Parts: sequence; structure tokens; C-alpha cells
Amino acid sequence: MRSLVVAESENGRVADATLRVITAVRQRGLPVDVFVPDAALAATVEKIAGVERVLTMAGAANEYVVPETLAAQLHAVHALHGPYSLIAASHRTLGRSALPRAAALAGGAFIPDVIAVEGEGSYVRSLYAGSVVANVSTASAVTFATIRASSFAPAADSGGNGLRATLEPIAGFNRTRLVERQASAQTGRELPDARIVVAGGRGLASKENMERLGELAEKIGAALGASRAAVDAGYAPNTAQVGQTGKMVAPEVYLAFGISGAIQHLAGMKDSKIIVAINKDPDAPIFSVADIGLVGDLFEVMGEIEAHVGAGGAGR
Repeated sequence: MRSLVVAESENGRVADATLRVITAVRQRGLPVDVFVPDAALAATVEKIAGVERVLTMAGAANEYVVPETLAAQLHAVHALHGPYSLIAASHRTLGRSALPRAAALAGGAFIPDVIAVEGEGSYVRSLYAGSVVANVSTASAVTFATIRASSFAPAADSGGNGLRATLEPIAGFNRTRLVERQASAQTGRELPDARIVVAGGRGLASKENMERLGELAEKIGAALGASRAAVDAGYAPNTAQVGQTGKMVAPEVYLAFGISGAIQHLAGMKDSKIIVAINKDPDAPIFSVADIGLVGDLFEVMGEIEAHVGAGGAGR
């Protein structure tokens, strides 16, 4: 038996989320193959540590595959080049849309938002915006799972020597067509996969101040997040929202500027490794989950960090 990872791309490169999914899948101790919808990535994927085979469809040159087509491709790969006991992708738009379809075609199980792989057929996932952590087991011959990438370290992108196999193409699903793909209007980094998240709340008081925070995030290599209050006020786009009705994040460092810490927001970021909160209200709920709390003027703190970064602190 083998495991299969669905590769995704960002700006013409293998997505960091894919490297993290490979780490998760390797914990099962089975040989790992990677299916590459965009054939241009095959040479890069071959070099990833732990990858034994790289599978791509002949003539596949478009990274913008629609979920219905990807589901059919995965079903075909499993039937003709498996069998696979686990087929996994990152818990992002493409994986969440394609893998349930593929599971239905293959008669397999589907488990979303996996945060730990505990063994053959045993996984850990979160429910109810992180309020419940569930141990899930399946006896299905093949399991399709989406992986919360931020819960795993990325696999090394060099040192591997995977073998490439070109598969016969299958007919695409022609009733769905991707018209346009737009990047999030943030810092160019995927929020759920970022190692560092800098988030702003209603305390920023304006869209201009949120843009300033975004510039700071870019300088330190972070993704920009926002509370629902900040999004509702028009300070940040919906794509930046962190929380129960937004995106779930678990970065190594989460810096919260002017976020009071409503329970809905805490549900989306409380699993961060280190939480740093800056708020002028000493009774703000976010201090209850913060590892480091600073009661003070967020603009003064932001200015100090900007000065540090301007003096070369970002590279330290």
C-alpha cells in the first residue's frame, strides 16, 4: 500500500502547504507518491525529500484544474496506479472541493481538517471551530483527507530523488470552467499556512492603519489577518478574517494588534504556538490566551517594531 499527496502551486512554485502535507503523510510510514496536476512542477517535486514517485497526466500544463476534473483524475490514479490507502491534500479550496468528490467516486472515506496522523486509519481532526478535538478511525480501504498544513513542518524541498511517471490523460469535466483566479489582497502569503501572522482589530481605527500593519507584516515575512470587527468596518478584506466564520490559523507566532478577543476570534487562532497581544484595555479577553501581553498604545508599539525592522531587525 502507498500514500498519495496532491500537489498545489503558488506563483509557479510548489506550495508550502504541499510540503507540509507530505510531512503529515510520511508519518504513516508508507511510500509516498505525489500527483502533480500541473506538469511544469514535476521536476521540482522530484527533489522533495521522501517522495518516491511523481505522477502527472500527459499534456497537463494548466495549474488551474477544476475540482470535478481533479476528482476524476484521482479516482483514475487510485484505480490504475494504486492501490492507495491514503490520498491527501491541503485543507484549502481545491482540496476541500475535490477530495469529497473523489472519495464518492472511489467509495472511500473522507476526513477533513486533519491536525495529526496517528497511524493506519487513525487521525485527529478539529470540530466546532476548534472547540472539540476528535479522534477519527476508518476501516475504509482508501481514505481521502484534507490536512491542516499549519499543524506540520514542511518537508525539505531538496535531497529527494523521486521517479517520474507520466499517465494517460483523462477527459476533463467540461461543464465547469475556471474563469478567473484572484490572489488575496493581503501580503501575498496564504493566511492558514503562514509561520507568522500579524492581525489587526477594530482598535486600528482605519483602513489606512490596517494597510500600515500590512506593510509591517510584509517586511517581517508575515501574513496579514484581521478580526471580524475590522473586516465589518471595512479596514480589511474578507479574505483576511480570522475566526469561527473566517480562517483557522495556527502559526508559530500570532501578533494581535487592537483585537479585544471575542470568543469567535479566539476559536480561529488559539492554537497558535506563541500569541502576542497588544491592547490598551487590560481586561481584554485576548489576554486570557496570550503568552505575551502588552497593555499600551498599539501605534507606539507598531512604531517601535517598524523602527527595529528598519534598522535591520527583520533579518535577525
